Amino acid sequence: MSHAMLFDAHLCTGCRGCQVACKQWNDLEATETSNVGSYQNPPRLSSRTWLVMRFNEVEQGDKVVWAFGRHACMHCEHPACASACPLEALHKTEDGPVLYRADRCFGCRYCMLACPFEIPTFEWDQGIVAGPWIRKCTFCSDRLGAGREPACAQTCPTGALKYGQRDELIAYAEERIQRHPDTYIPHVYGKTEAGGTSLLYISHVPFEELGLPKLGDKPISERAEDAMFATPIAAAGLIAGLTGFYWVVKRRQKMAQKSGAAPKE
Repeated sequence: MSHAMLFDAHLCTGCRGCQVACKQWNDLEATETSNVGSYQNPPRLSSRTWLVMRFNEVEQGDKVVWAFGRHACMHCEHPACASACPLEALHKTEDGPVLYRADRCFGCRYCMLACPFEIPTFEWDQGIVAGPWIRKCTFCSDRLGAGREPACAQTCPTGALKYGQRDELIAYAEERIQRHPDTYIPHVYGKTEAGGTSLLYISHVPFEELGLPKLGDKPISERAEDAMFATPIAAAGLIAGLTGFYWVVKRRQKMAQKSGAAPKE
């Protein structure tokens, strides 16, 4: 049975305890930031920040309310990042997490281009010699293996994050929406989006206001696989074309030399 987490935006107070827990458990360095006109801090994901709580101010009627959004790996049921990786450095586990194997990665960053949620980040500051790799949320897979829940879920003081079996969380979320129809948008985000995700959302504001993209039900991994299939064909065609061009240029130079004329560029 696949595990998942449910994020309830209505219950989230933006305390950022989950961010701190993520940093602490994964031994991630602090990121130096500056005031950019928002309470959101850090402003974006990076190789040293795998979870960011988004601070969104949303208009509701004649007032403006806070809508806090969680931005971290969605651990998709059919991950586009894994489909785009030519060496299977990213893979989906039976338990739910999408994990990364650095020993298989050569830094092409196709996963960054394929992800519809813009999650995987690259260690730009490491340099080529140090071996820059892809970094992202691991769903605390090491904790799951020990029978513990992810650090962020365990830390949440309001119950905005719940961890459990995916189908049970979906049932719980739908029941909560039915009990509070005036509070929640009537949809569980991630139930079917992009073929389904292991990070599920319910919200009191439209999901776009939380920074989540509008996606269809079809797995994006299928498009990533098509792109990966076309890449070597396109590369081979480019190489063949450049080889032919080189041959033509060299042929013209040899003919010009034989005739005594200056070769044309």
